Amino acid sequence: MPGIGTLKSFLVHLLSEFPTAMTYTSSTVLVPDVSAVPRHIAIIMDGNGRWATQRRLPRVAGHTRGVDAVRATVEACARAGVEYLTLFAFSSENWRRPEDEVSFLMRLFVTALEREIGKLHANGIRLRVVGDLGAFDRRIQDLIRRAETKTARNTRLTLTIAANYGGRWDIMQATRKLVEESARTGRPVEVSEEAFSEHLAMAYAPEPDLFIRTGGEQRISNFLLWQLAYTEFYFTDTFWPDFDANSLSHAIASYGGRERRFGRTSAQLEPQSQNADSLSC
Repeated sequence: MPGIGTLKSFLVHLLSEFPTAMTYTSSTVLVPDVSAVPRHIAIIMDGNGRWATQRRLPRVAGHTRGVDAVRATVEACARAGVEYLTLFAFSSENWRRPEDEVSFLMRLFVTALEREIGKLHANGIRLRVVGDLGAFDRRIQDLIRRAETKTARNTRLTLTIAANYGGRWDIMQATRKLVEESARTGRPVEVSEEAFSEHLAMAYAPEPDLFIRTGGEQRISNFLLWQLAYTEFYFTDTFWPDFDANSLSHAIASYGGRERRFGRTSAQLEPQSQNADSLSC
């Protein structure tokens, strides 16, 4: 029988041969490739309300201004060569906010979809929306489906909006699908990372390399609980409406200075660094 090293080499080769069919790989199963620019950035866009309050504006003004920051960040990520950008727009716990604020956020979501989808498509950006979308009204669901269909063939950047999303919800719905699959096929439930991760809402994307949270808070707030296992974290006091291309550059520069070991030692990484240096000469 082949050794573990041989099996891992085979799996790495197999994944490289089929990048579109098998995009997600677990960082606890295989060590992912690392580059100076993160392949996948995930952001909690926090601080809209506080940005507005500091300016004696209604909280909703911060949400409106935050749309401009989304646009600037998407453009900056596309220019930097980031392949996946995931934005936490509305959590499953955000329904607890005041009713008028939730209603405004829903209207803003509709407006943004209607106004921005043409620009995203023209710039080669694919849009995907993940979460428990059944809680939204029919108009929003239809807009999401049309936007995803229109941009489905775009490859420059995949922009994912997490809406009515929660990490615990994601784990539960993936588990439910595993059980349903077992009942449908009559086979026992396969308990493995590979089988489980196929049913996660973002099974199409690699794990985030860099997680950013704006607004000064330092927690992940039920966001991508499974996927953030080996992600690098970056927290900034900047409120989301003030986050721009320069802010993103600072976050990416911080990421570039991290040593991503994935359970290994620094000494094990030195040969890789030396090889990279020799190739750049």
